[in-house]
This record gives sequence, structure tokens and C-alpha cells, in this order.
Amino acid sequence: MTNPPPWADIFGHEEPYPEQADGIDAAVDAAEDGGFLALEGACGTGKTMLALTAGLDRVRDPDSDFERVLVLTSVKQQLRQFETDLNAINADLPDGYDPVSGLTLVGKADVCPYARENRGGIDRENVYERCEGLRERTRNLVGDGGATTTSNLVSEARSQQVGLMDSGGSAGGGTADDGAEAADYLSVDGEPTPYRPDTEEYEGTDFCPFYAGFLDDLPEDGDPAEAVPFDVTELGHVDSDELVRLAAGHGSCPHSIMGALVPEVEVVIGNYYHAFDPVTTGTFTGALLDDATFVVCDEAHMLEPRVRDLVSDAVADASLRDAENELTRVVQPLSFETAGAESDDAELVRGELADADVTVEEIESVREFYADLRGELDRRVTERLDRERPDWRASMRELDDDEVALRDPEEPAEDEITAWAKREGYGDRVWARAQQVGAVVKRVLDSLEEEDKKRAAPGVGRTLNAWYREDHEEFFRAIDLERTWDETAPPDSWRRAYNASLALYNCLPSEPIGDRLAEFGGGVLMSATLEPMDVFREVTGLDHLEERGRPVVERTYGLSFPEENRASFAVDAPKFTHQNRGAPGEANDTRMAHLDSTAAVAAREGNVLVGTPSYAEATWMAESLSERLDKPVLLDESSGDRATESLKDDFFAGEGKVLVTSLRGTLTEGVDYRGDRLAAAVVCGVPIINTARPRTRAVITAYDRRFESGFETALTVPAVRKARQAVGRVIRGPDERGVRVLLDARYARESWNSVREYLPEHEREEYQPVSPDMLDLALDRFERSAGGD
Repeated sequence: MTNPPPWADIFGHEEPYPEQADGIDAAVDAAEDGGFLALEGACGTGKTMLALTAGLDRVRDPDSDFERVLVLTSVKQQLRQFETDLNAINADLPDGYDPVSGLTLVGKADVCPYARENRGGIDRENVYERCEGLRERTRNLVGDGGATTTSNLVSEARSQQVGLMDSGGSAGGGTADDGAEAADYLSVDGEPTPYRPDTEEYEGTDFCPFYAGFLDDLPEDGDPAEAVPFDVTELGHVDSDELVRLAAGHGSCPHSIMGALVPEVEVVIGNYYHAFDPVTTGTFTGALLDDATFVVCDEAHMLEPRVRDLVSDAVADASLRDAENELTRVVQPLSFETAGAESDDAELVRGELADADVTVEEIESVREFYADLRGELDRRVTERLDRERPDWRASMRELDDDEVALRDPEEPAEDEITAWAKREGYGDRVWARAQQVGAVVKRVLDSLEEEDKKRAAPGVGRTLNAWYREDHEEFFRAIDLERTWDETAPPDSWRRAYNASLALYNCLPSEPIGDRLAEFGGGVLMSATLEPMDVFREVTGLDHLEERGRPVVERTYGLSFPEENRASFAVDAPKFTHQNRGAPGEANDTRMAHLDSTAAVAAREGNVLVGTPSYAEATWMAESLSERLDKPVLLDESSGDRATESLKDDFFAGEGKVLVTSLRGTLTEGVDYRGDRLAAAVVCGVPIINTARPRTRAVITAYDRRFESGFETALTVPAVRKARQAVGRVIRGPDERGVRVLLDARYARESWNSVREYLPEHEREEYQPVSPDMLDLALDRFERSAGGD
């Protein structure tokens, strides 16, 4: 009889799958050497429990240097799965074990007591600006030279309730026989707090009593953990609702308490922002970025595109305008000085500039630069529209999103905006000092103005500094034109139809990904679709980590559930490329073959998910299937979360339906189609994105220069992963049955643009080619095998 592994007591279920046990051991061994496990595991492999168990084994080993597990996921449903599995671990711990402490990170809008109840003039839309303003005024009231103390502020806020109770009145102006009941406490999700429903004032300055309560609980040494009003080690996992109840009920700020707990708990659950966004890590989660953290990157096939967005940046035309106005407001007090006398505002401005080592001349130079930059932006957008759409002023509502390249995407070189600035006499200094100027402008305006407002100058300065600093091979610069409508803009200006931005696009995020991973002590990067592993390692910087002595271990686990419960087909239909299929509605051989095969699957019993390369193709497919099928056909369109959730509810309710969507949407990844929610999934074509966009061509070029396989690395492999994610929704448990169909000759056989090689070996074995005319027969055979029960 073999001894149980060291992690057996932490594992949250009775017995692990063989793949789970192997994966846990591999992750533990890799982390011990400062390395990482790259894990592909099919749906139902138990990756969440695997990763948590491995990380907690390291954290709780007295001989290990790990102190915490940081979980990062891009899908909210997966975040909930980690919470569920962590609770399962705690529920199953042997007697004598302390519960595993955990915390889920959320935004201010989810934990601010006022925003959650829409009170105090704070809601989910303005919570960030209002919060920062209230916090700053609270600090000013109690800081050096402040008017009062935190204790006085808290006593003042609490005394409002005492007075109400003593008088038998209510904050709303009514009366009651029982004063204690009449006192109008702010309650959050039914939990009473010690304060009124509105923010408080002290000598005419409004402040946040919850933040004052947090500051009042801080000890003299400033250790935030000492301000936490509960023992997190006894509670197990604390989600956002529990955090608000415990913190706000005590009278302290839940978001500040959350920040204080970040380095204290054993498991922190968040999203990619919490590790890869420079602003978030700089202000909130920086304490997690060290070698005592075991990191888990879930849905890691999305790591590259998500981090690319986080390390890219843009300056909006409106932000340039606002930054220019902010700089004007800073220098105005100096312009209005009278001879021999200086106003208080002017004195404040001069003092702040001196402290920051910024001159008035620099502010005026940056302001002039921003004004001229807006003018150049206006000229280029107008020129573009005049050339491409001469009638654009008469048909603004018909304009589409657009992108104006500022260099040849396939030839790295200096961009046209930088070249323009040089010609106009704006040298290196104005770019380099923009960030410092933006920072001092914020400090000045926050002192001069009482209103809570997010300042544009700091962000504009930071991005323009990066524009000047970053190279022209890995970064691509363009003007982004986002379709909008602004009635306040002049009727003949493109600003009525577009939001324009100067975009600084990071084509190769492998270096920032690898550098950030290197800050952790080790961990797991996992997904149902990581293969091919060599490509994944390249684009996430894992290869460079291994070159620096950080081992990278690979594991790929296919479906371990009974093979007789699933039928998997690679249908040798004509390639569903743009050239072959033509425009939606054309009745050509390619479209008919895909429609016929999709209808053959969709007509079967149960729910069927159909994924197409775009929303336009989804519309065509849904309309065509509606004419052929007796069962309802639902169409997913590009929409908000609420509409998507409603569509999912309709799909899951009642008898079988067909749901048609784009493979670039949200319904083919991360959605739980457990049980009988899904009987089959069909993928039409290979969802390779349109290469006409300049930034896409720039990414391909950058990958060609780095990896010598730009198109395959940047486009083909991610497209195949999306297809695999969609068909992976079908089988998620040992008792589930279903059909998985990859519909396109590129999946079925080798050719010059075949993608079959990008399927892992176990899937190539399962997805045997079948001709379109034999698909019905193959489906009948699978149904007969099920009917024998």
C-alpha cells in the first residue's frame, strides 16, 4: 500500500484523477526549482483544484519559501470556480488544520458602501472619481497641519446617529416612537453600518467616514494589516459580499481593508490586471509581485492578447483637449497677477512647480505641443476621410471604425507623428517632460479645485512619454477611429462621428509577460487549449525564463471520460475562407456545404452551439438554419453582458435549440454548458482575424522578425485555440454525451494552409476526417450506440 502524497490532506475531493495527481506533482516539483508548469487539460480535468492544491502545498510546507497563491483568470465564471474549489478544500480539511484564508479582488464599485446602495451622491459610474476626492479631503483634514484627527471625524460621524436616536428622529426628517429604529443608518445588503446614508462634512469639507474609520484604526507604524477589524485566518475564503459586511459593519472602508489583506491571506483571486497592468500593480497589488508568490494563470491561452492590451496605450483626442485646458488653468493664476502683488493661487502654483522642479515655460511649451498635436490629428483624420470617403460629411452615420497607420506596418521605421513633431521644433525634451508636467498639473488642480475629477494631464503625459521612448520594431503607432456620435461637435467635423486616439500598440508582449512571471517564485499556466506548446512558450516569454535557469515543465491531458460518450468529426468541407464563401447570402458550393453539414448536426435532439468566424456570418447562418429547422434558432449579436446573459437563459430553458454566435464572442469560451445544456457544437471555418487592419500586419511583421513564423504564431494558432475552446464546451463530465464537429477541410487533411498540425496529437487521433455526405451516417451511428441503453 503506497503512502498518500504530502498534498493529500489539502486536496479538496476524495480522490484525484490520475492526471490531477501527476499535474500536482509536476507543479510542486517545478515550483521548488523556481519554475513553472505549462498545463493543457481538457474540460473536466480538474485544473482548478490541481493548481490550488499544488500552490497550497508549497505555501503550507514549513520548508518552502512560498507564502501565498495568486490566481489570475480572465473569465468571471472561472473566478467563481476557484472560490468554489477553495471552499471545498476548507470543508474537507482534517481536524486540527487551520482554514485556508482567501480573498477575491474586485473593483471599488463592488465594495464601496455608498456605490452599492447608490447613496451619498456615489454610484457605479462616478465611484472612482468621488472616492479619490473624498479620500484626499479626508487625508487633508487629518494630515500634518490638518484641522482635526481621524478620531474626531469618526466620532462626529457616529454622533449623528446617537443624536438621532436620542431625539427619536430620523435622518430623513421623520419621527418615531422608538429612536433606535428611527435612526437612518446606511445599510449595505441588509448589514447596518454606524453612519448615515450620506457622506459627512467637517467645517464645510466633505469626507468619507468609512475611510476615516480605516485611518483611525491604523497603528502608528502604519501597518495596514493592523487596521483589519476581523481575523481573516479564521474565516476561510472572504468574497466581496462578506468583505463589505465585515468592514462596513465595523465602520471601515472595505476597499482599504481589501488592500490591507492582499499580502496577508494565503490565496488571492483576481484577474490579469492585478499582475500585469502597470497602474494596478503600482497602486494596489505590488506586494504580490515577489518570489514568495505561487502564481496561477488560468485561461492562459488568453495571456498574450490580454497582456498586449494592458501594455499598449492610447491618447484620446478628448484627453488631449482636456489636458491642454488643465495646463491653461494652472498657468492662469500667474497670468492674472497684478503688479507687485501675488495671489494665493499664484503662490500655490509657484510652490508646487518649485517642489517638482518644473518651470512655467515647460508647462506652456507642453500646452502648445498638445494644441498643435490636436491640430495635426485633425488634419490627418480629415485628409484620410476626404481621400477614402469624399462624401463623408453627408453620410457620417454610415462611417465604420477605422485605423490610420503612421508607418508602413511591414517596415519598422519612425512614425509620422514623431517626424512631424521634429519638423515643428518639438524636440526630445517636450516628450520626455510631459509625464512630469502632467503629475504636477494634477497636484496643483487638486489643491485649487474642490470638485472630484479625474485629471487628463497625468495619463496623457505618461503615454506621450512612452510614445517617444519605445522602439519602432516592437511597437506600432496609429490613429484609431472609434465609431460614436456627439451632437455637441460641429456638424462638419469628424469629431461628431468618431472618437480618435493616438494608439501605441505593443506587438510583442512576450518580454513584459516573461519579465513579470520572473518576479514570482513559480507557478502554473493552464488552459484547455495551450497546444502547440512551443508557440505558447515563445509568445509568453517562458523560453527566456528557462534560458535564465527557471525550469518550464509541460503537461497535456486529453479527455479521460469514456470515448463512447462522444463523437468527434473533422468534416472535409470546402475551406470556409472569405475568398471561397463570398459575401453572406451567396448560394455557392462552399456556403451550401457548410450550411448542409451544420443543419445535419443542428437538427438532432438537444441544444446545439454553432460558431462562425464573425457576427456577419453568424447572422447568415442563423437566418439560413431558421428556414430549414423546426427547432428554435437563437442569434448572438455583439452586445452587452445583460443581453448575453438573457440569451444564455433562453438557450438553456425548455426544449432543444440552436445558438449561433461568432467564435470571437463570449459564448464559446468560459461558459459552463454542463449536463444536458449542450448536445453538440459545430465550428464553421478557422476564425483567423482580418489581416487588412494595419496593426495586425504590424504584429505579423514583428513575429516574423522574432520567431520567423509571424502568420502562424500571431493568427493561425490563436484561431485554432478559439475553435477548440468552442467544441470543448460539449463534454465536461464522465456521464455527458455529445458531438463535436470541426467543419472545414483545413481541420480534416493536410494542405498548404492546413491547421490539423496545430491540434494536439490526441485530438488529431479523435477528429477523424469525414466527408460532408457521410456526416449524417456517422451521426446516425453515434445515436444508435446511445440508443442501445
